[in-house]
Amino acid sequence: MSQRTFSIIKPDAVRKGYTGAILAEIEKAGFKIVAIKKASISKAQAQGFYHVHAERPFFGGLTDFMSSGPIFPMVLEKDNAIADLRKLMGATNPANAEEGTIRKQFAASIEENAIHGSDAEDTAAFEIGYFFAGLELI
Repeated sequence: MSQRTFSIIKPDAVRKGYTGAILAEIEKAGFKIVAIKKASISKAQAQGFYHVHAERPFFGGLTDFMSSGPIFPMVLEKDNAIADLRKLMGATNPANAEEGTIRKQFAASIEENAIHGSDAEDTAAFEIGYFFAGLELI
């Protein structure tokens, strides 16, 4: 059964001109892009999005980074979308990511790791709703 997940091409990858190449990898892996847009978010919006990490030591740096430039939030769909996207993205630290993964190819560091992807169905539902209104998902 088809499943939806949420992803963001992060500011580092957008800045370096990797957006098209990352989208090509996503489509090559069989994902349908349901919705996508270019956006810039404020630090407060980044804090709202990453609220689950508010108590973590990396929260300030993460929200500064995510509000540092344009991003591409998107809704993706395919069978087993959440797990398949996590596999395609690779390990959070690109140094540990498998060959052929997005982070191995396009990420510079654990902080600037090119792409975000939802880790569970409830997370995906929250994240999709944070960036996309229902009418954008038809």
